Amino acid sequence: MFPIFEKAVLGMAFLRLLSGSIEILAAVLFLKFNQVEKALLINSSLAIVGPIILILTTAIGVLGIAEKISLTKIIWIFVGVGCILYGVKGD
Repeated sequence: MFPIFEKAVLGMAFLRLLSGSIEILAAVLFLKFNQVEKALLINSSLAIVGPIILILTTAIGVLGIAEKISLTKIIWIFVGVGCILYGVKGD
């Protein structure tokens, strides 16, 4: 029998697989170019991908449980994500 997955879980898993694939591609490009300057450029491009995936995955998860939790808790979740993004932001 095939397990039946919730749409939100499938969407979240797909985004994480996409994110991991982008990370692996970046590592392959590091090796292909074999230059520190280009590796740093590729690595800095990944700084955009991570937060976008985090926000989208969280949004899909929250939408998946939106009818089960209160609006206040949803706001707290997004405040928490905002704190994470602020905390890892480089100056």
